[in-house]
Amino acid sequence: MDYTAILHNDERSFVDALSRGDRQAQRVLYEEYYGALMSICQRYAGSEDEALDLLHESFIKIFQKIGRYESGTALIAWMRRITVNTAIDQYRRNSRRRTEDLDSAYGISSDAPDVFAQFGAREILSAVQKLPPTYRTIFNLYVVEGYSHKEIAEQLSITDSTSRSNLVKARGKLQKVLTAPGR
Repeated sequence: MDYTAILHNDERSFVDALSRGDRQAQRVLYEEYYGALMSICQRYAGSEDEALDLLHESFIKIFQKIGRYESGTALIAWMRRITVNTAIDQYRRNSRRRTEDLDSAYGISSDAPDVFAQFGAREILSAVQKLPPTYRTIFNLYVVEGYSHKEIAEQLSITDSTSRSNLVKARGKLQKVLTAPGR
């Protein structure tokens, strides 16, 4: 059976095959969405190996939870949400939560959008991967995923002001990494 055609033309049949644990359907889903989900994982991970681990863990969850997928929602949006949540879960497991005061962020300049405009996606991704896990996670959730500071605070069990402070610090560190001589 050609699952690639079914994926694009008859999503319900494809999801049913995935729900039955059909290996060929799983392979097609993996191959079709590997790139899109890997790019999410790379933004949250500190290395390529860590990104691959996140990706594989995300696909395992996707295959386990495919029965919960509701038709009418974009399949990629549903898988993207699982991938981001997997990254958040990993952050929670690996971090010791620190509360940092917003006052310490007042002196940091945030002209980062001008700095970022000068660089390509690969350079920015590489710089983001060099951030400490807390800064990297908050930067991704706020800048890339569009979460509010309140939502980030709830997800990571921190305060709104800690989220804001860490975002400002992340942007400052990114600016330093990107503008360092001899990068």
